[in-house]
Amino acid sequence: MLLRSLADRIRAVSYNSLSPAAIESAKDGILDTLRCVTLAGAKEDTTAVVTRALRGTAASGPGLIFGDTERVDVLSAALINGVASHALDFDDCSNTLGGHPSAPILPALWAIAANHDGKAFIEAYVAGVECECKLARAVNFHHYEKGWHPTATLGTFGSAAACGHLMGLSAQQIATALALAASMACGIKANFGTMTKPFHVGQSARNGLLAAMLAKEGMTANHDALEHKQGFFAVYNGAGTFFPERILTEWGNPYELAEHGIAFKRHPCCGSTHSAADAMLHLLERQELAPERVNKIESWTHPRRLAHTNRPNPVSGLDGKFSIQYVLARALMHGVVSLNHFTDAAVSEPDARSIMAKVDASPDPNAGESDDHFYARVRVTTTTGDTFEHFVDRPLGRDRAHPLPSGALQTKFRDCARLALHDDCVEILVKTLHDLDRISEMADVVEVIRGSARTSGNVAQLDKSRRALHR
Repeated sequence: MLLRSLADRIRAVSYNSLSPAAIESAKDGILDTLRCVTLAGAKEDTTAVVTRALRGTAASGPGLIFGDTERVDVLSAALINGVASHALDFDDCSNTLGGHPSAPILPALWAIAANHDGKAFIEAYVAGVECECKLARAVNFHHYEKGWHPTATLGTFGSAAACGHLMGLSAQQIATALALAASMACGIKANFGTMTKPFHVGQSARNGLLAAMLAKEGMTANHDALEHKQGFFAVYNGAGTFFPERILTEWGNPYELAEHGIAFKRHPCCGSTHSAADAMLHLLERQELAPERVNKIESWTHPRRLAHTNRPNPVSGLDGKFSIQYVLARALMHGVVSLNHFTDAAVSEPDARSIMAKVDASPDPNAGESDDHFYARVRVTTTTGDTFEHFVDRPLGRDRAHPLPSGALQTKFRDCARLALHDDCVEILVKTLHDLDRISEMADVVEVIRGSARTSGNVAQLDKSRRALHR
């Protein structure tokens, strides 16, 4: 059965088998996602709603709510932190997955990491990313275009695989966890632009962890849950739209984190808007394009990207993250796209609305079916009739051939983490995560995160956690 063969490969992932490129990408992914969880994402309204809803049901336990000092049961921690990791839509991406690979996995791993070392944490993360991305090779892009949110549907499998690996489950148990995940995978793109999108991710983290816990305790599930005539492939995709042979033949050849790697966001909004934003920023660097001198902005992107970003009238900050018109307007106005541009008030500002009205976003008439669908062409026409145009094949940070500027990821972490952490502890965390494979007790790292939170009366805890990390 496919799930049993997949489970064998998940269980076999080891730190020593990973290439330097895979380890480097894993550390970067952990750093970037922790930033998303511990900084403003933990303080967003979306996260607050979920936390309030769970107040009456969450039990005390070992799971830290990041950005705070409170501990709850591991399932509630995975859910809350999973929501926080995606609340800003600033977390990493994967071309293969068609979504965000780390956010459904790492919040679940952090919830159960305490008694493990850094190498075990890294290899479990790699196993989870490999699982969800190789499943994506079997079902995309039909899965994505049909309306499923792959971060949520496939991320549930990634979370189950990662948690099963870290928990030391047998291959039989991991196969059961994945079969359970097939019944708990959910998330539809109709809810993009609302609080429900990050809630998808929290559910994926929680459900994957729950699947692994149930499998450990003896729950049963059909190991034919992928290929069955009423299984995941047939129900979620449909006949003739999936290719299960790709999962095993491409497993670890190379690991997804090694090639193509994962994409790190430069802008805190939907990745499908990033190439257009980069094109506008490129034009601003070379031309004097004051907003009042612009008469028209034209944008052409792949129909697959435009389907959920053609939003000329966003009604909220979250909706604005998925509006190519709004993102282009902010890029032109400020020469940067920032977190503070995605509030409800900012989206309603008359100056931004005036520029958005000048944007004509169209699908590229020459678009094909290849994987190269993250491009954008932007043309700006001034009030004097001059035109300036730029093409971006992929945005910065999207892959190894288009890296973020040197040090940008660390700067992004520092800038965002300071919203939730004590300033003097941000640097400790940057160094700690860079040296994660040398950490003998992940509990010490969690204590640093807990002791770093910007909460009152936390100075003593901060000093204690620093000492634990360096003992």
